[in-house]
This record gives sequence, C-alpha cells and structure tokens, in this order.
Amino acid sequence: MPSLAAVLSRPAGVLAAALLLAASLVACARLPETATGPRAMVAAANPLAAEAGRDVLRQGGSAVDAAVAVQMVLTLVEPQSSGIGGGAFMLHYDAKSGAASAYDGRETAPAAINPRVFLDVQGKPKTFFDAVVGGSSVGVPGVLRLLELAHRRHGRLPWARLVEPAAALAERGFAVSPRLHELIARDRHLKTFEATARYFHDETGAPLAAGAVLANPALARTLRAIAAEGADAFYVGPIARDIVAAVRRAPRNPGRLALADLAAYRALERAVLCRPYRAWRVCVMPPPTSGGVTTLQILGLLEPFDLAALEPGSAAAVHLISEASRLAYADRDRYLADRDFVAVPVAGLLDRGYLAERAKLISPDRAMGRAEPGLPPGWSAADGRLKRADDASAELASTSHFSIVDAAGNAVSMTTSIENAFGSRLMACGFLLNNQLTDFSFLPEVDGRPVANRVEPGKRPRSSMSPTLVFDSEGRLALALGSPGGSRIIAYVVQALIAVLDWGLDMQAATALPHHVNRNGATELEEGTALVALAPALEAMGHEVEIKALTSGLHGIRVTARGLEGGADPRREGVVLGD
Repeated sequence: MPSLAAVLSRPAGVLAAALLLAASLVACARLPETATGPRAMVAAANPLAAEAGRDVLRQGGSAVDAAVAVQMVLTLVEPQSSGIGGGAFMLHYDAKSGAASAYDGRETAPAAINPRVFLDVQGKPKTFFDAVVGGSSVGVPGVLRLLELAHRRHGRLPWARLVEPAAALAERGFAVSPRLHELIARDRHLKTFEATARYFHDETGAPLAAGAVLANPALARTLRAIAAEGADAFYVGPIARDIVAAVRRAPRNPGRLALADLAAYRALERAVLCRPYRAWRVCVMPPPTSGGVTTLQILGLLEPFDLAALEPGSAAAVHLISEASRLAYADRDRYLADRDFVAVPVAGLLDRGYLAERAKLISPDRAMGRAEPGLPPGWSAADGRLKRADDASAELASTSHFSIVDAAGNAVSMTTSIENAFGSRLMACGFLLNNQLTDFSFLPEVDGRPVANRVEPGKRPRSSMSPTLVFDSEGRLALALGSPGGSRIIAYVVQALIAVLDWGLDMQAATALPHHVNRNGATELEEGTALVALAPALEAMGHEVEIKALTSGLHGIRVTARGLEGGADPRREGVVLGD
C-alpha cells in the first residue's frame, strides 16, 4: 500500500496534495513511519500500556491476554480516558475457527435510577457538567467483567500474570506525560472532590508537572486483589463497598448505585454485525453502541460512488462522505439505543435496498442540509416507542482504543471509556469512576412520547464506540481499527476505513489524515490543517462549515502479505510496537 508520500506524488489533485502535506506538518506535528512486525503487534494510546501488551505477547500470550495487560496499565497512565471504573466494547477474531465475537462491557444504570435524574427543578435538562460531576452520573462499570469473560474464552496465560505489571507500575510510579499534565491543567472540575484534587495536583495545588513521578498505592492494592480473586474482587466485597460509598456520599450530585447493582452486573457476548463493502467484509459491534450500525450505513450509502477516483482531502470526497454521514446520523438519532429495552430496526437500517434508496438523496455537487431519518423495512410510524435517541453528551479527551494481533493471528479491537475526561471526577480505591449515565438522553420523553435512549434501570446508555474488524474476500483478517472521540468516533473510523480500503493508504497515513465530520449539521474541518482551505468550495455547495479541533485517537493494525502494519494517531501519545 502506498504511503502518504506516495499519495502526495500523484499527478492529479495538486490542491489535495498540498492539503495533506500541510496537515501532516501542522495538525499532526509528527508523522511516524508505519510500524511493521512479522508476527505480533500492539497499537495503543500510551507507550507504557503498549509495552505491557507486547511483553505479554512475547511470553506467548494471546491477543486477549495482551488486552488485559494494556487496559490495566491504561487505568494508571491514562486515567482521563479509560480504566476499570468504566466500560468497553471488544471485537475478537479467532484465527483457528475464523469466528469473530463481540463482547459488551457497557455500563448499566442502577436499579433505583430516577428517570428525571438529569433534569433540574424546573424539569429542564441540566447543563452537561452540572450533570456529569458527582455520583448521579456513575453507571455500573463493565470493563473487568468484559475482560474476564473474554479471557476465559480466549486467554492463554494466567489472569494474575496479566494484572501484576500494572500493579507493580502503580506501586513504583510513572512519569506524568505532557498530555496528562495539559488535561489536568485545563480541567476546572478536578478540584471538586478532595481525593481527586489531591491525586492530580502537587502540595501547592498546582497541576502535576510533566515528568513528575505519580505513584498510586491504592490502585496497586486494588489490582493485586483483582489479580488474586478475579473480577469478583471488584464487584463484591470491600472495593464494591468503597465504590458505592463514593457514589452515594458524593458531596455533589449523590447517586443511587447499590451493592446489588455491582453484584448483578454481567458482560454480554453479542452477535457481530457484518456487511460487505466493495471487496471487503466489515464487522462491527451491535447496539447499545450506535457506532457499528452507523459506520456500516455510511459505507453502504457510499458504495454507489467511486471514491477511489477521488483524491483524499478533495472537496468532492469531503462532500460525499459528509452527505452520507448526514443520512446515517439522522437514522442514528431516531432509532439507535439499547435493543434489550427498545425495538431497534437493525436489519432494516442495513438493508441493501433501503441504503440504495437513501443514497439517491445524495447530490454529487449540492449539500442537502439537515437530513430526515428514513423509514427502514419492517418498521412503520406506528411502531414508535422511539421518538429520538438524542445525544446529550460529548466525549472530549476521554476514551481510548487499542488494536492487537498475536502470533497465532488472533486479533482484538477494543474501545474503552470513562466517558468525559476524568469521568465523574470521583475516585474509589485508586481509580476514577465513569460518568457514562450522561450518555443517556437527559429528556425521558419528547412531545409525550418516550425517547429511545432515555434512562431506565439496568439499561445500557447508547454509545458511539466503533471497534472494527475488516476481512478480505477470502475471509482473512485484513484490519483491526477504532478510535475515541464521542459521537465523532464514527466519522473518524469511517474515514480511516476509506483511506485504507478505497485510497490504498498505509495504516499510519490513514490515521494521520486530516479530519472532517458531519453529524447531520455543520461540516466540521480540522483546525490547523490545510483542509480549512476547502471551506469556500464546500460553502459554495451549500455546506455550513465550522473549523474545530478534531482530536481522534485512531489505533489500527493491517494484516498484509509481508506481515503486520500498524498506525498510531499522531494527535495523541500512542505508539505501535511489533515483533
């Protein structure tokens, strides 16, 4: 596959080439060479986490074994993004059987949740941070049950051996990264609670400096209990009691989480969603994440268009992808939620005929404006327990993604999150607790009709996380990919897929491409990149254009005839390590 430099050398599209070159220099600041490895590889959001995963692979561990080690270290070194106090979705590929599995570790709402929890005394939705900070936003964490379930089915090494490296690192401490320092410095809510304020600031109250050594003996004790007793150490007993106490006794927005909620939590194995895209088969997570269905919809809507003939970063490419995104996001907002609680017409939304008809709404040279949701097969207006799913939250610096391929060819694509940066800002036993309940709609009903993504006891809030696996025409694994980024995750993953599958870019070039996003509104262009120069052309087509920071965290691995090829998003501090 050609590198970014090779794409830039194409004679056509001089403007697009300039855009990409400027973007690689300005927005990304660095563009490492695509990492390669003949046998095994880890692409993760922090070097220490990637090293932990690689060490497990070198010991003969499986991709799931490495995932356990990576997540445990991320809990310590990237606390703003993910951890054992949050949730995750994992896709797994078993090279021996050729089967793909989907594991759902999404948080659940407490049994005693009030459906009006995110409304103020006037019955109006609270502002986002008024709802986020405190105990009422904390859902039952699911990461550990997910990892435990996947490890039981696909692990090779003992569980305790996978957890211990993170415990040892927590005990001796790690150097605060420049990114973590910056995020601490700009977060005005970290001093809301004493434990969080003390952990992330020095004795003068200043944000921990880059390079400062941060130890976490409380997390070390927690991890060693989990190493010895498994996930039960987290969901019952002293750790569970401390989690519940932190939530229920929070001085701001106390919540209703109970010990019974933790004890009852179960990670789920769900059926993988797969759909052909040109010569490929793309496999994704089903609901409660909206990411998989919406990703497949965008790709299906784009199939009638010859994207390969367009230059990456051209106005024509940005326009077509934006228009397909409008249509898919319109359906997302109308239909997608936890299908264990509401009817979700997944088959209809992915129906080939339905997508072909929707694609006819796309003009090659004129923006459609705000798109309306369609009426997928098997669904009628009378079916409407669904009014709209709503999108009340916006993930910022939180969420993390890692991709892993082991020496046997097994693969993991896992997106993991505590939702907002630093989650609820509450800590228990050395780790941050999520604020995933603010991924529910704040309004339980609209115009007297229930909202699909409303809060309900035991329900999993809608997500946008989009871990993805791609297979070639022979059924062989071709790609493992995903990203953080809130509801923009879908756009980031789709663009990286198009970059590899349509434009032939290598994995690193695909992760570094400048971003453009349309969530059925304005077309957002990544600030600091030469994509900004497309604004006049897009506006002439009828697009409303906004210039924004679009900080993805793409991490992907491509399987080639020569071995493995990895990419780490240069917008963050991740790395690819291969053997």
